[in-house]
Amino acid sequence: MITEIVILAMIAAFLGLRLYSVLGRRSEHEEEIVPRRFERSETPPQSDNAPQAVRQPVVLRSGDDRAPANETGIRAIAAADQGFDLLGFLEGAKGAYAMVLEAFWKGDRETLRELADDDVYQSFAGAIDARDKAGETLENRLIRIEDATVRSAELDGRTARIAVLFVADIAAVTRDAEGNVIAGSLDDAIESRDVWTFTRNVGSSDPNWILDETDEG
Repeated sequence: MITEIVILAMIAAFLGLRLYSVLGRRSEHEEEIVPRRFERSETPPQSDNAPQAVRQPVVLRSGDDRAPANETGIRAIAAADQGFDLLGFLEGAKGAYAMVLEAFWKGDRETLRELADDDVYQSFAGAIDARDKAGETLENRLIRIEDATVRSAELDGRTARIAVLFVADIAAVTRDAEGNVIAGSLDDAIESRDVWTFTRNVGSSDPNWILDETDEG
């Protein structure tokens, strides 16, 4: 009887080891990271001033009926500029969106001059001048950027142009010369939808993108 129990125990242990071996190999296989398309190992230098190219996978949001056209433009830009990547660009674009808004609200013309082209800068500067003349100040806050997606992308000669739709929550307050609130509230954020277009010469050694156009989403 004892011999039979020992034999059964040995069989059970053997089967257990076989089962662990199979499941263990399967688990290790399932946890392997699958390489993503267009992934590169190098990362070019970053700048804090504007969206830049970062060597990572090119990915477009699924379910967007504009994706095929966008993908064609993105691939053309990536082919002309080996350092370009959409994910890195979008992260940089969100940073630029926040910087431009903050600069405009504060009346920081120097920062706006660095981030925008002549036409966009003149539009911002004109609005700041009118605000200053009226003695008004803005006390706005960017609460969060909910989303940033590509609306369009194209390569025109050596000029890359990408339009991004930003969906953000912004709390806005306007004060008069005496500091009284004449519009808005910091307690109630509103959804803002803006389409900003960024451009860059893909042959330039400068990795920064410039804000070329602003519009409502």
